[in-house]
Amino acid sequence: MKPDFDLTKVLNRIEEAIRPFPKAAMFDLFERGYNSLFEQLISCIISIRTLDETTIPVSERLFAVARTPEQLLTLDASTLADLLYGTQYPEQKAYTMLGIAHRIVEEFEGRLPADFQTLTSLKGVGPKCANLALGVAEGKAGISVDVHVHRVTNRWGYVQTRQPEQTLKVLETKVPGERWIDINRLLMPFGKYICTGTLPHCSTCPVREWCEQVGVTRHR
Repeated sequence: MKPDFDLTKVLNRIEEAIRPFPKAAMFDLFERGYNSLFEQLISCIISIRTLDETTIPVSERLFAVARTPEQLLTLDASTLADLLYGTQYPEQKAYTMLGIAHRIVEEFEGRLPADFQTLTSLKGVGPKCANLALGVAEGKAGISVDVHVHRVTNRWGYVQTRQPEQTLKVLETKVPGERWIDINRLLMPFGKYICTGTLPHCSTCPVREWCEQVGVTRHR
C-alpha cells in the first residue's frame, strides 16, 4: 500500500466515477422496493455465480409470485427452479430457498431475525450474503467481499490475501465501520466496469495515484 493511501479520498473518487454505471444488483433491487431482509437474502442467493444483469430480472420474476417465506413455501421445488431459470444452479438454489423458508416459518414465526449468526446458520448462507442482506435491508454495518472487492483491494496493495474470506477479516480491521457497506456498494461496480479483471482501465482510473497495481501486467 502506498504511504499516502487515503481510503476516504479513494472511495469518494470512486463514487463519482461509477455514477454512469448500473448499481450493484442488491442496491438496485432495494431501490425498486424489494427491501425486506428476506427479499435481500433470497436475491443474494440468486446472485451467486450469476451476473447482475440476470440476478435482477430473475429476482423480480420470483418476487412477482412470492415475496415472503410463507408465499415461497406454496411453491414446489420444480416450480421454484423454473422461476429461477437463467441463474446458475437453479435446482440447488430452489432447495436452499425452501429450506430457509421452512426454518423462518417454523423457528422464527415467519420473521427473519436481523442477526449475522442466525443468517449464517441457515444452510446455503455464507458471510457475503449475510453481511450484504443486513447492510442493504437493515443498514447494519457489514463488509461483503465478492470477486471484485477481493481483486480491487489486493490490486491496490491495501490487503495481501489469497481468499475472499481472508480479505473480509483484514478489511474489518482496517475499514471504519461507517464505511463497511460502501465497500461492496462502490467496489463491485468499480471492479466490474473500471478496475476489471483483465485489461483494467488504469490510464483513466480515478484512484491510479494510490494503486500499487499488484498483479497488473497489461492494462488499458
